[in-house]
Amino acid sequence: MNLLDNGFSGLAELEYGAGEFMVIRPGAHVLCAETGRQIPLHNLAYWSVELQEAYIDADAATTRWKTLQSDK
Repeated sequence: MNLLDNGFSGLAELEYGAGEFMVIRPGAHVLCAETGRQIPLHNLAYWSVELQEAYIDADAATTRWKTLQSDK
């Protein structure tokens, strides 16, 4: 059984680590910090450990990083 095919629905709460994440509150998806789009947990590949937020793809992660750099 795939641990990410858990039958849960709704928003999950995760703790993001280096190369892995831990499920704090079960759910089916998280929200992209840049786009607001839903990311199914089985598709989650991009996140920030420092900011504890997820991104739908590499472009969203890069855009978020650039935005944060310009705010400094």
